[in-house]
Amino acid sequence: MDAESVLLVLVVVTALSFDFTNGFHDTANAMATSIATGALQPRVAVALSGVLNFVGAFLSLEVAATIAKGIVDSGAISLNVVFAGLVGGLLWNLVTWYFGIPSSSSHALIGGVVGATLLAAGTSAVKGAGLVSDVIIPAVLAPVAAVFIATIGTFLVYRITARVSERIRIRGFRIGQIGSASLVSLAHGTNDAQKTMGIITLALITSHTIGPDDGTPLWVIVSSATAIALGTYIGGWRVIRTLGKGLTEIESPQGFAAEGSSSAVIFAASHFGFPLSTTHVCSGSIVGSGIGKRLAEIRWGVAGRMAVAWLVTLPAAAVGGAVAWKGTDLIGGALGMGVVFALAALVAGGLYLASRRSPVNHANVNARWTGRTPSAHAEERAA
Repeated sequence: MDAESVLLVLVVVTALSFDFTNGFHDTANAMATSIATGALQPRVAVALSGVLNFVGAFLSLEVAATIAKGIVDSGAISLNVVFAGLVGGLLWNLVTWYFGIPSSSSHALIGGVVGATLLAAGTSAVKGAGLVSDVIIPAVLAPVAAVFIATIGTFLVYRITARVSERIRIRGFRIGQIGSASLVSLAHGTNDAQKTMGIITLALITSHTIGPDDGTPLWVIVSSATAIALGTYIGGWRVIRTLGKGLTEIESPQGFAAEGSSSAVIFAASHFGFPLSTTHVCSGSIVGSGIGKRLAEIRWGVAGRMAVAWLVTLPAAAVGGAVAWKGTDLIGGALGMGVVFALAALVAGGLYLASRRSPVNHANVNARWTGRTPSAHAEERAA
């Protein structure tokens, strides 16, 4: 195997690692509300979401094409740049997962690639118009649209079922949530798995393995779909807890309205090829479900911290991508990429071990919200 092939393999492995973190980081987008309302048991929810993420990855390739060709100039970058961008996005995913922040995996990936590209090839290699039209504008409009649609939807479901007994209404909407949550999972696979497909395709174009006008190879689609599905099944319980319990106390009608609103916005974005942040959409829908229900409490402090993380994601991941590229460039070749990959793995392992000190899992994900992890709260009471 020649040096170029080794570099390509490292990029593909890193891309699939990112895809795996994308899966467990964003499981909350599809299943947090169904888990919070009891419509689905936690383990059943993540298994169902994993299967539907896999299926959704095959439904469209518009987003993959945008990532591969619409953000940076593939002719001006190298495999080192693609690799460094992935590392920047992956590390930001892990940091925000550790703190239970529902940040955007999509923007982490795009930010990492743009940061590495800027340092390696200059501003001319970044397609500014595409970045603004396909990433930044949807990032602003999508959560606003989700809040609006979910607010109207929640108001309507409560208004329409006002004379239905509480027991029947909750039971009916819990059943409905199985379908609406499944739609969000399918939409998530349609949008998010394609981002990794697009990055791997970009690497293949950069290494001249395929031509700029070639489509995404089947093995890229299958491997990306599998990685995100496996990550989803692991369950990002820390983020699930924040979305399901932290923003507002969700009832089944609210969950149904939020999930239906999210799936509609995400499917529309996938159709038009926008690499949308499903996190922004689903978080906006949950806030909208709180606004739409009379006297519902919304924890604006939690929402504010999430909004700050959203604003920071692109530049933070860009800095991570730039630093990773500088590291690979200083050492050079496959050795440089190998060293940076090993350092990233050490950081990932450290965050995982730190998370075990105050674990969140399927057993305590629905514990009463206190602003802290359930295990830390239990330890404090025991002391």
